[in-house]
Amino acid sequence: MNEPHAIQILIHIAGAAGLLIWAVRLVRTGVERGFAAPMRIWLRHSAKNRLLAAGTGMGAAVLLQSSTAVAVLVSNFVSIGGLATATGLAILLGADVGSAVVTQLLMVRQPLLIPLLLVIGVTVFLRSEGSSTRQVGRIMIGLALIFVSLDMIRGATEPMISSPGTQAVMAYLGRDLLTAFIIGAVFAWGVHSSVASVLLFVTLAGQSILPIPAAAAMVLGANLGGGFVAFFLTYSAPLASRRMVMANLILRGGGAALTVFAIAAMPDILLQLGATPSSQAINLHLAFNVALAILALPFVGPITSVLPYFLAEKPYPNGALDVASALDPALLDRPQRATDSAAREILAMGQKIEQMLIAVEPLYDQWNAATAKLIADQDKAIKQTHLDIKLYLARLGQKGMDEDVSQRSMELASISSSLVSASDAIARILLELSRRLDAQKLQFSPQGREEIRNFADRVQSNVHLALNVMMNQNPAEARALVEAKEKVRKVEQKLQRSHIGRLREGLVESIETSNIHQETLRALKQINTAFSMVGHPILLKSGDLLKSRLS
Repeated sequence: MNEPHAIQILIHIAGAAGLLIWAVRLVRTGVERGFAAPMRIWLRHSAKNRLLAAGTGMGAAVLLQSSTAVAVLVSNFVSIGGLATATGLAILLGADVGSAVVTQLLMVRQPLLIPLLLVIGVTVFLRSEGSSTRQVGRIMIGLALIFVSLDMIRGATEPMISSPGTQAVMAYLGRDLLTAFIIGAVFAWGVHSSVASVLLFVTLAGQSILPIPAAAAMVLGANLGGGFVAFFLTYSAPLASRRMVMANLILRGGGAALTVFAIAAMPDILLQLGATPSSQAINLHLAFNVALAILALPFVGPITSVLPYFLAEKPYPNGALDVASALDPALLDRPQRATDSAAREILAMGQKIEQMLIAVEPLYDQWNAATAKLIADQDKAIKQTHLDIKLYLARLGQKGMDEDVSQRSMELASISSSLVSASDAIARILLELSRRLDAQKLQFSPQGREEIRNFADRVQSNVHLALNVMMNQNPAEARALVEAKEKVRKVEQKLQRSHIGRLREGLVESIETSNIHQETLRALKQINTAFSMVGHPILLKSGDLLKSRLS
């Protein structure tokens, strides 16, 4: 094989692999944008037993096509005490199985499937008005592109089958399973997707390019790499979340390494998993994750109870580090840099309000004076930050700015005002309502409490989206954020009607807590509205927002 021909083949393979990685991400993005709130509720309801938790994790991973995405979602619940660490680990074990199931489904080859998915997906995406329906079209397009990319990989790698150089390299990997294992782990970490990695390795095995022992080792390495991705994405999360993800990494990565050694010692074991190299490799992936879940699920409690001895909190010698303000007076002579600094400060303010919202919800179940004081103190600090931002932007205006920077400055001031109103709603309304519940010894009806919990999950999901929009300024996500405002309004109205229905039935708990219930829903809607304002400036620039509504 001459050099130009080799480069051409590598370019084709790289392009096909790039399309595969992007298509998997496209499906995940569609699920996250269209169904994030229901999925958060679904995951939180899985705490009843370990089997249900594992099944929920498996289902979520199938939808998201990523066990890593499930780990990040579950990490949020564990960090606020909504899920026990052991339950979170059970969900992750199920998500690993779900990720393996996805690879099984995506390896099915049906000639008519690609054009059908593309035609239906594009039609739904272009013609739908609702955000969720539009995301269904995006998911179908992503699935079609996954199948296209796999066909491209098969076509691009055919010339490599008879290449002596390729055969020599692959034969070496077939003998050195440790190197193949490490390559699989590094590749999965690099592309941030164990699903895409496994699909690539299995396809190469099916083309007789990768020897089956090497393919098996690389597939197992992708499990280790996928575990590392989740670990690094949650590295700054609270300790309980990190322990859960660390436990999953140890179980998944350690189990994968042991399995590689077992295959090296007994290579014939792979023959029991299928008749072809591709079926052996992909069935190994599923069998490994199913076996791991079966063996580990009964012991998730003891496993997580041991982790505090190895992953303990390390406090700073002089207490918590103070975070310096991003409002640098030295930058006032450089308006663009100054507005960027103000944007950083507003983002930090939004993150603090998100933590306040997460912290206040458990107070409806059990009052905690220390937590309440922290929320109240945080509200005072946020109001001071808002004042500092206003004064900073006002001083910037005195220096003289061009029209674009002036417009950006006004947008930031408006967003800051909206966010401080959200902080006020948490500290002044939600905190006071939860205090009244405790002082009067009242309890919501089970259905009413569940409605508030689910509604709070929906709002928290939108707050998280708003913070992402503040960072990436993505018009598509900004549109999804503003559209979510209308969804929240409709859900709030539905829940108010449901509450009135319980009052008509004469439920004592609903009557006693009626005002608190309704005011809580209104406050949460107000918080959601405040954060949705983050998307307005972006949509005004893109032409997606009219004076009073979305175009």
